[in-house]
Amino acid sequence: MRLLTIPLAALLAACAQTPPQGEAVGLVGPTWQLVSFKGGDGRVEVPIDKSQFQLVFNANGSVFARLDCNRGNGTWKSPGPNRIEFGPMATTRAMCPPGWLQDHVPRQLQNIRSYAIRDGHLFLSLVADGGIFEFEPAR
Repeated sequence: MRLLTIPLAALLAACAQTPPQGEAVGLVGPTWQLVSFKGGDGRVEVPIDKSQFQLVFNANGSVFARLDCNRGNGTWKSPGPNRIEFGPMATTRAMCPPGWLQDHVPRQLQNIRSYAIRDGHLFLSLVADGGIFEFEPAR
């Protein structure tokens, strides 16, 4: 049996996540909770409890999500000013009470491509004018 030997530095470099740069640092720090979703079709959805939908961006490029009664961990990166992309997210699969936001938020994270921070609120925009998630810092 042959063992594959990989130098430690190469292994660490392969496993490292790209930390956010520039303006993206404004995302790191607060726990962001969902205020509303405004769809491209004019639909507006507001969570019953804002703390049911939260995002925490970490400087190492990881993200934690509370998605109603489920939790998720994944990655994020900012490839340019006001640009954001989420990688695959591993989530728990508890049976949450039925609701539109409970299904929509986790499904749409992969479709978010840009962000803005205005008046202390975070706005995450979907591709092709699909809608905007508005978050505020949790208190």
